Amino acid sequence: MTDPTMRILSLGAGVQSTVLALMACDGTIPGLDAAIFADTGWEPKAVYEQVDRLEAELAKAGIPLHRVNNGNLRHDSLDPNHRYVSIPWFVRNPDESKGMGRRQCTSEYKLAPINRKVRELLGAKPPDFRYVPRDGRYVEQWIGFSYDEITRVNDKAANLYTKQRYPLIDLKMDRQACRAWLEARGWGHTVKSACIGCPYSGNKQWRDMRDNRPDEWADAVEFDRLIRKGGARGEPMRGQAFLHSSLLPLDQAPIDIVLPRDLRDDQSSIFELLMIEEEGDPDGCSPYGCRSGDPVIDYGLSQ
Repeated sequence: MTDPTMRILSLGAGVQSTVLALMACDGTIPGLDAAIFADTGWEPKAVYEQVDRLEAELAKAGIPLHRVNNGNLRHDSLDPNHRYVSIPWFVRNPDESKGMGRRQCTSEYKLAPINRKVRELLGAKPPDFRYVPRDGRYVEQWIGFSYDEITRVNDKAANLYTKQRYPLIDLKMDRQACRAWLEARGWGHTVKSACIGCPYSGNKQWRDMRDNRPDEWADAVEFDRLIRKGGARGEPMRGQAFLHSSLLPLDQAPIDIVLPRDLRDDQSSIFELLMIEEEGDPDGCSPYGCRSGDPVIDYGLSQ
């Protein structure tokens, strides 16, 4: 295969992609041409602050950061005039069984705008930027999976104009090594990148929001109340939707139940489930390796 036309980082602004951005800036991993941040319109304030900070660092290294979006996830999911937005909220069915909504928000609000920008950078023509010229050009897309996440690598988001690369896996850096690298660099705390009302959040994230970010907590609680019969578009849901897996309103959910420290290393399946409840889904809403639902695959037909 020929060399890539460009090397672009998919920047979520979490721990791993922050490490990749800073490594590109200091030359540890050379060759990055640009970074892309997909804004759902409903990120925590700390994430936007992190993106601003990274943008300044990237600019010093001559690496542009492109911010892209496909609307505002919170607004769109409650707008009766907007196309239905499928969010993986937890559902109590009429027969009292438990279900979960289909996850399409990640593909629509992250993957789609990222791919659109990639096509634009590869020379696709406006206004739709749909077709990449058929001359062999492609992007090497850097994905921030760490070495402990090697099982997340897959081709779910494959298309004809990107080739995915996982530099942290190449360097055998796990998440703990990434945190240590940031600490040694004096970067400070890096928040988890996720929407304010993400159902993949664990009790730990919900407690932190409630205790330290009251405005965002109030926003999430109100959103949780408004989705009880599903989104605003189409027929009301026959069951009930919730942001928390307990199927209780968020401000009543048992988020203060913490797994005892002496049980956290237990390898049995029940404690693995309890850890997910505390820490959140380990794969979250990444468009490149989520086990919780398939993103829409964008084949990017060339001409």
